[in-house]
Amino acid sequence: MARSLKKGPFIDAKLLKKVKLLKPSTAGVVKTWARRSQISPEMIGFTFGVHNGKTHVEVLVSEEMVGHRLGEFSPTKKFVRHGGKMQKELEAKKQQAEIDAAKAAKAAPAPKK
Repeated sequence: MARSLKKGPFIDAKLLKKVKLLKPSTAGVVKTWARRSQISPEMIGFTFGVHNGKTHVEVLVSEEMVGHRLGEFSPTKKFVRHGGKMQKELEAKKQQAEIDAAKAAKAAPAPKK
């Protein structure tokens, strides 16, 4: 559900204070737990360490991110692939094919000019 326009965007007060006191070039990583804060134009150029529940994920803010929330760029769940034995066999075949292709390319003589 969108936030009302008359209320304006939500930006954590503590985070906004940190951004206003620092300069993007000298700030380093600004750690934050405020995943719900919207990215404002003042934040462009800063690197935020957004907490994902376990660690801080570094997010470099660019112009395209303005209006989005910090939490969108710090996934909380890690996808661990599907499959078991069959998936491992398929991946091993794929990796072996890549190795064979690399060997074949290396063994081929270079064309003369």
